Amino acid sequence: MLMETSSTVLGAKGLIKKHEFVRVIIQCLYSLGYRKSASCLESESGISYKSVDFELLESQILSGNWDGCIGTLLAMKDLVDERRTSALFLVFKQCLLEYLNRGDDAMALAILRKEVSALRLGKDKAHKLAQSILSLKDMEFGKVDDNAVLELRKLLLAELENFLPPAITLPERRLEHLVETAVTAQIDSCMYHNMLDEVSLYEDHCCGRDQIPTETVQILTEHKNEVWFVQFSNNGEYLASSSSDCTAIIWQVLEDGKLILQHTLRSHENPVSFVAWSPDDAMLLTCGNGEVLKLWDVETGTCKHTFGDHGFIVSSCAWFPDSKRLVCGSSDPEKGICMWDCHGNEIKAWRGMRMPKILDLAVTPDGKHLITIFSDKELRILNLVTNAERVISEEHAITSLSISGDSKFFIVNLNSQEIHMWDVAGKWDTPLKYTGHEQHKYVIRSCFGGLNSTFIASGSENSQVYIWNRQKSRPIEVLSGHKMTVNCVSWNPRRPQMLASASDDHTIRIWGGPSLSKKMQPEKLNGSD
Repeated sequence: MLMETSSTVLGAKGLIKKHEFVRVIIQCLYSLGYRKSASCLESESGISYKSVDFELLESQILSGNWDGCIGTLLAMKDLVDERRTSALFLVFKQCLLEYLNRGDDAMALAILRKEVSALRLGKDKAHKLAQSILSLKDMEFGKVDDNAVLELRKLLLAELENFLPPAITLPERRLEHLVETAVTAQIDSCMYHNMLDEVSLYEDHCCGRDQIPTETVQILTEHKNEVWFVQFSNNGEYLASSSSDCTAIIWQVLEDGKLILQHTLRSHENPVSFVAWSPDDAMLLTCGNGEVLKLWDVETGTCKHTFGDHGFIVSSCAWFPDSKRLVCGSSDPEKGICMWDCHGNEIKAWRGMRMPKILDLAVTPDGKHLITIFSDKELRILNLVTNAERVISEEHAITSLSISGDSKFFIVNLNSQEIHMWDVAGKWDTPLKYTGHEQHKYVIRSCFGGLNSTFIASGSENSQVYIWNRQKSRPIEVLSGHKMTVNCVSWNPRRPQMLASASDDHTIRIWGGPSLSKKMQPEKLNGSD
């Protein structure tokens, strides 16, 4: 049998030890079920998947040679004391159970008093072990047959693998982990990664800019004045827009990516500043500027309810995940924040001296946190489960916020020409910052988007749309086409290559990659019919 020396290395940089590499391959072959191939490679290379120490330990455990097993664990040089103690505890536990199985209570108690006590595990762990022994005895553990005992020994062996050093036993599925780590690193370093397809191992991964929306594929011109807000439905099949022309429009996204007008919602007396889709996409909220909140049926386009009255000035609104409750904030400090059901019944309210005017608010998709912007420069994150509250103070005025689809992060636009990303859990002391766009005096809204919310998009006062990869502070794309301020953007959650932008130039632009652009007919690019 050819023996490989441990000093042989592979790779251009000499970072891979050949015997480790072969051993990992052998483990992978065994885990995939190719036992003959694995055994053949072991024979040809002279490298065994299982180390000598592990093979010895395995034979001792499966045969019930507990003295030998304990001796082997005590003799292992690379095993740190804490892990050695944990491994010995598992062995003693199995040993105790087997003595009880044979009815030898005296020997079991002797081991508990002498051997287990010598490990200095602490009173709690020792007491729990003693209690488990007593409970097992009450359950007549002694009736367990030999086959069941053998299975318990195999489970013990599997548990011990978690405590033994890699030189003795490899971590489970090591090659798969290494390859997956390498693929993940390539994806993370790919600035344009936005693919739904699986990444191939046959070549290094790198996406081109054609994977993200960079080209105008359609211009919607139905609004008669500035378009202030756009938002795709959660299923990606509709787009809602609102305008200073006092209307909101529901657009349908066709299979080929073209948008057509579905309903024009006319009921507000003032410009419509905000819309919000219910999580089930059956209803849409529209928020009039300094006006009431209205609930619409998406299928019919009819108004189902008007919330509050003309004394309740709504600034923003959001849904809870059940699509049965909604929350809205008022720019009037005395009104605070109200939670209603879909019939207008007040469920809960946050009011009082500590509640200033609310500029914007959002509920995380998991329904656990309510995030509000108040007093211009402060954010409040309220845990709706525990009622714990956290306040974040920014140095500059905050104009809007948006939450990632996984409920872990949120971004805020500041009038200092920065976008800040914070974590909802509160582990970060400082935010990640994104710059490059222009924002001085208007409300500009940004959003997460793309596959796994990899990107951030934002409007800008210089009539352009900016796209960042979340890992980079500077934009990777700047999209031109609008003629005036871009107020809001929305990324389609089901079509990673579709982005919508709303502008003061009275239009909505739909952006896509080259593949979507080719599907659209050029002569209809400027049409909304």
